Amino acid sequence: MIKTIFQLFYVFFKISICTTGGGYAMLPMFRRELIEKHDWVTDDEILNYYAIAQSIPGIIAVNVATFVGHKKAGFIGAFAAVVGIVMPSLVIIIIIAIFFNKFNEILYVQKALLGIRIAVASLLSVIAYGLMMKSLKNIFTVCVFVAVIIAIVVLKVSPIYVVLLSILAGVLYSFADKQNTKKQEENDDIN
Repeated sequence: MIKTIFQLFYVFFKISICTTGGGYAMLPMFRRELIEKHDWVTDDEILNYYAIAQSIPGIIAVNVATFVGHKKAGFIGAFAAVVGIVMPSLVIIIIIAIFFNKFNEILYVQKALLGIRIAVASLLSVIAYGLMMKSLKNIFTVCVFVAVIIAIVVLKVSPIYVVLLSILAGVLYSFADKQNTKKQEENDDIN
């Protein structure tokens, strides 16, 4: 158990220190470390964790670390994973805060930040495409996807309302699908 706790801390520390751009930019590292290398979660689980993490308050990466850590080692595992994911950022932010005015004036730092922003935007695009391809499974998911894009881009609806309405749509769809399956089974029994 202690080995698992140290592993959780180390893996999430490594993910945090090696990525820039927040929770979505961490998804490729999460996938490689948590799914491919350690087999702690599945693709579906990580997508579910991201969906839940996006829907609840808090930082996505911290929420995902909490879920994975809890799955592997309960409360202590969740705590170790959260400390691992937060520690590098906390130390770096403290250092930057101390020297921010001096860093901000250095041309190389400005250019490096520009390069980092471009890399993060590229990573987010790849992640968004991958999530979209895994999530669009049927006509219902395609309709929700299109409705969300229209609501956010065209109608300028707050993402909070979009997420809440998407949750409601998913629950209603699940209920309707269950009813439809039940009717089909009854019809199959009659025939």
